[in-house]
Amino acid sequence: MRGTAQGTAPVPLSVLDLLTVGAGSTATDALRTAGEIARTAERRGYHRYWVAEHHSMPGVASSSPAVILAHLAAQTESIRLGSGGVMLPNHAPLVIAEQFGTLEAMAPGRVDLGLGRAPGTDGATAAALRRTDRLNEGADDFPQQLAELIRFLDDDFPDGHPYSRIHAVPGPVQATSPGGVQSAHRPPVWLLGSSGFSARLAAQLGLPFAFAHHFSAQNTIPALDLYREHFRPSAVLDEPYALIGVGALASDTEAEARRQVLAGALSMIRLRTGRPGLVPTPEEAESHPYSMVEEDFVESWLGNVVYGTPDAVRQGLDDLAKRTGANELMITANAHGGAARLRSYELIADAYGLPGGA
Repeated sequence: MRGTAQGTAPVPLSVLDLLTVGAGSTATDALRTAGEIARTAERRGYHRYWVAEHHSMPGVASSSPAVILAHLAAQTESIRLGSGGVMLPNHAPLVIAEQFGTLEAMAPGRVDLGLGRAPGTDGATAAALRRTDRLNEGADDFPQQLAELIRFLDDDFPDGHPYSRIHAVPGPVQATSPGGVQSAHRPPVWLLGSSGFSARLAAQLGLPFAFAHHFSAQNTIPALDLYREHFRPSAVLDEPYALIGVGALASDTEAEARRQVLAGALSMIRLRTGRPGLVPTPEEAESHPYSMVEEDFVESWLGNVVYGTPDAVRQGLDDLAKRTGANELMITANAHGGAARLRSYELIADAYGLPGGA
């Protein structure tokens, strides 16, 4: 579970890919780029590659993390693959256990199951996913849903439980069948969050914790402090382990980096104002007639993105690791084109002297 820092990086570096779809491109292009990024990340010594569940967003092609991870498992050999995350209230725990048991069988020992309690979309879409309008119930039931999922993964419902004769397959039950052999691995569970709720729950259960610094930076240090303060050692972890998602993009020049991240900022403006669409081109973002409110949003949003030349990004990531004490940095590059994102991961790897460079 724990990574090893490569080169001169202060902590292990990983990748969060939102599979963004830019104007003029398709979901097929985004999936092809995902494969290229995953292979690049593996070659350059990034520790893990995660995808996040989103729905009803034209500019994000990651509605089905398990399907995408199966696609990437066939293209990689060593990098850890996982969800950052699957939104547990959207799914039956048994279904998730089956999906990630299948992924574990495809890529033994390198699958992570990151779980969130947000819907990953708007309320109407969440209602369509869950076939209910009682959305708060799903979030409130998250600890119980999590406990059920873990029991399915471990196949250890107690005798007399309604689910004691139900088994997630692939899974441990296969080892108890005649001639069965126990798999050496089961996907480790991570809790994801953007506030204190999941931080406290992860601490109580002794689970690793991933915080969404890239869109909730004001809550990062309070949530990490809460996690560390309340952490209880478990069979999974003897001490806290927390990663943070970081918006970061490196280019050959600061001006080009700003052009790229500005497109991501305009995409977020449209999403936050109920107009989700494809990620605009840098040219469209530069020519957009920003209102004063939009200009304020852009500067606030980009204030939490580490961007610029490779040296500037390295310094920004170093500072962030030191300030937060995070055990791992998971970098997400929100830009219009796949080439810019690929180039960024290569440049960051070069800046830290990670292996696999030219």
